[in-house]
Amino acid sequence: MSFNNSAGDTVHFNENGELVEDFDVTNWITFPNSSFVRVIVGRLDPQAHQGEELTLKDDIIVWHKSFNQVLPLSVCNDNCDPGSHRKKKEGEKFCCYDCAPCPEGMISDQMDMEACVKCSEDCFANHHQNQCIRKDISFLSYKEPLGITLVVLALSFSLITALVLGAFLKHKDTPIVKANNQSITYILLISLLLCFLCSLLFIGRPGKVTCLLRQTAFGIIFSVALSSVLAKTVTVVLAFIATYPGSGMRKWVGKRLTHSIVFSGSIIQVGFCTLWLSTHPPFPDKDMHSMSGEIILECNEGSTAMFYCVLGYMGFLAIVSFTVAFFARKLPDTFNEAKFITFSMLVFSTVWLSFIPTHLSTKGKFMVAVEVFSILASSAGLLGCIFFPKFYIIILRPDLNKREQLIRKD
Repeated sequence: MSFNNSAGDTVHFNENGELVEDFDVTNWITFPNSSFVRVIVGRLDPQAHQGEELTLKDDIIVWHKSFNQVLPLSVCNDNCDPGSHRKKKEGEKFCCYDCAPCPEGMISDQMDMEACVKCSEDCFANHHQNQCIRKDISFLSYKEPLGITLVVLALSFSLITALVLGAFLKHKDTPIVKANNQSITYILLISLLLCFLCSLLFIGRPGKVTCLLRQTAFGIIFSVALSSVLAKTVTVVLAFIATYPGSGMRKWVGKRLTHSIVFSGSIIQVGFCTLWLSTHPPFPDKDMHSMSGEIILECNEGSTAMFYCVLGYMGFLAIVSFTVAFFARKLPDTFNEAKFITFSMLVFSTVWLSFIPTHLSTKGKFMVAVEVFSILASSAGLLGCIFFPKFYIIILRPDLNKREQLIRKD
């Protein structure tokens, strides 16, 4: 339906009886002498795009002094506060909307924002989601209580190992030191000392050098220690078998076999670590997403498969040592070091079997702390189970450190 009004303009109505014509928005400006003038300051066009139906030229509007000179609000709801954004109501007018909270990790810092904005990677949204806050840098530091505790433990165990090594060197001519292959005993003690010290590589800000050395040094040194334990176990078994008359095992009992076991057991791990460093070496990295308010500085392993390959090989050495020692545990008292090795391998295996699920379920500096604790606990288990009984006799019970006390009939 359409018709012409008194001004000669054509007026249209749609099938619903709604006016579809556009209108001028007029500003009547009055003067002190009661005269006035009409100024067009905008337009209302129902056919315009959504949200553009009303246009106003604010800069040319002249307000009467009796008004508060603020544009009238044409909305059907309250403003959206910071931390939320406008969400259009379906089926309602363009000026009607809901206020929806910003999604996680996004903010709005102004009233009535059409959309929330995402914080940069080094920032996170605060609780009210109206401000981006810079993330804290996180790594296992020497200055925090957890790092200090682990450093003190590592240095304490290193000192104890050095004291045990010193005692064995000082009493190297006594029967209890001579009884079980002195050279392998020294290699094992030195490797345990290095195991305690290598845990310090995991503490502090990750760097290129420390990331390269962390896992490889740990893997190789531990393999030397486990190979030494295996060599001592094999020595116990062969020494017993060699006591039988006419046994051909006597020629195998000696330094050549034990040194071959230590060398071959260690060189395989060296090969794994060399392959790791030449293909996918570890490197310093930043984890921006695991913790909402922290940037975690860490060493990216480069290849998770190689990490578990190194760890798996140490597990293999531990299982072989445990198996040999377990079957040799009932040998006569003269050869009873196998009992201590069995228990030490049980402690070692328990620690590292617990490490895997704990390592996978923790993040950031606590994941590093778990590995450091596992290194210290397993090394301390080897040191205590294998060497504490002998150290006790050497220092506190020298009367038992005699040949007639060690050689007893079963």
